[in-house]
Amino acid sequence: MTHPADHPSDHDHGQCVAGALARMEKCCAEKGLRLTPLRRSVMKALAQTHVPLGAYEIVERLAAGGEPTPPMSVYRVLDFLVAEGLAHRIESRNAFLACGHPHDAEEVVVFLICERCGLTKEVASHAVGRDLAWAARAAGFEPRQRVLEVAGACASCREATAVGVAGSAGAG
Repeated sequence: MTHPADHPSDHDHGQCVAGALARMEKCCAEKGLRLTPLRRSVMKALAQTHVPLGAYEIVERLAAGGEPTPPMSVYRVLDFLVAEGLAHRIESRNAFLACGHPHDAEEVVVFLICERCGLTKEVASHAVGRDLAWAARAAGFEPRQRVLEVAGACASCREATAVGVAGSAGAG
């Protein structure tokens, strides 16, 4: 299924795919890990969109491209990508997203998730990370994962809603 946010008009997904694959190649080379064709294909599928994909959506995309793959194999690749910091699991969507860049241990990754189109932007916040670390220490808590998901509306969806409202107001 193609989603409107899969291909925003002002964005070059080719650069996203090339960057994600280059990060993956570097990670595998540095750690002596195997870069299998399936790992490459799953990473490419994730990097082609900024909408989190579920494992079965990835299976469908691979099958449409002539690569029928069992779901369990895709799940194993997704586990690998998350473990190596090459992808993120978006808990609220039970879906995955290619990681845009490496993260510091204290850094909090914030996902801005559009509730309308699904577009998800990954941003890092050292200030939120610092405040979260302070609050966790004060509570005697040690975080395992520093990820926040923020739901709302992206600029494109807000603009489309504003245009739709303005257009219907003039129709009377």
